[in-house]
Amino acid sequence: MNKVFIDGREISISQPPYIVAEMSANHNGDIQQAKNLITQASQTGVDAIKIQTYTADTLTINCDRDDFKIKGGLWDGYTLYELYQEAHTPFEWHKELFEHARGQGITCFSSPFDETAVDLLEDLNCPAYKIASFEAIDLPLIQYAASTKKPLVISTGLASLDEIGEAVEEAKQSGCTQLILLHCISAYPAPIQESNLATIRDLAKKFNVLTGLSDHSLGTTVSVAAVAMGACFIEKHFTLDRNIDGPDSSFSLTPDEFDILCQDSRDAWLAIGTPSYHRTASEDANAAFRRSIYVVKDIQQGEMLSKDNIRSIRPGYGLAPKFFNQCLGKMATQNLSRGTPLTWQHMQGTDHE
Repeated sequence: MNKVFIDGREISISQPPYIVAEMSANHNGDIQQAKNLITQASQTGVDAIKIQTYTADTLTINCDRDDFKIKGGLWDGYTLYELYQEAHTPFEWHKELFEHARGQGITCFSSPFDETAVDLLEDLNCPAYKIASFEAIDLPLIQYAASTKKPLVISTGLASLDEIGEAVEEAKQSGCTQLILLHCISAYPAPIQESNLATIRDLAKKFNVLTGLSDHSLGTTVSVAAVAMGACFIEKHFTLDRNIDGPDSSFSLTPDEFDILCQDSRDAWLAIGTPSYHRTASEDANAAFRRSIYVVKDIQQGEMLSKDNIRSIRPGYGLAPKFFNQCLGKMATQNLSRGTPLTWQHMQGTDHE
């Protein structure tokens, strides 16, 4: 059975889903806000908070040519450099944020976007690395992150099946032995009808790895449904208040919503269970209310049992309804009063006398 361990927490199909609050740009350039997000996340049911480790210069160049301009969507009108300059989590914050997370008793890990980010995170003893969807085709970055031998989580938004296969192969060849693939729709927000959650099971089957969901849809429905489809890892963006204007706030969950997400996701996992056709303990008391064969009119000894004096009704203390036709025409061995549960001993001419 596949297992991954992040900061000592087992992630597998036999454990409740691992739930990650993605801070992303919701600190809005304020380190105290970032710390508040970590503190609030630690008070919900999440397993970890994740940050992103890049600068505008490690992701792109400062250029206003048309190729570098965002057209449409949440960030319409920005250049890439402007967006990343606004959204990044400064390198100099990282040590303080990791220490704050440890003080709050919550795991913190990150998405590195280049080798300098991996180096910084290694110095901070980051327990795992997440490769973002847009970087899933950056095989040198995957190679460098995988060479740390830390658990690796790769988001697959935008990637073709061949590209996912190349990323998995690179990770494994570069030393990664603990790998999780996240199904992802890289739209912000992602339309629910495009979720295609059946991909979660298919990824697990095709690549023999643990799978999960990086969820950019609104609300919690898609994440909870993903757990029912076998997701063992859920990542969702986290904000203190959606009314605070920020690059990611509109499709992020608040602390109260994360509480709901965590509870409902773990309930969904509990509900999956295993294939079973045995009566559960909670059903035992209700078995009495199934149908069975009862005397519905007083019967004298020697009288014939008929549809007039026996019926299949509730409760369930008599013979099972499947024996009803066998009982018809049999003679009563004793007087039977209305409301008596019928047994084989009450009739003649059966193999059960």
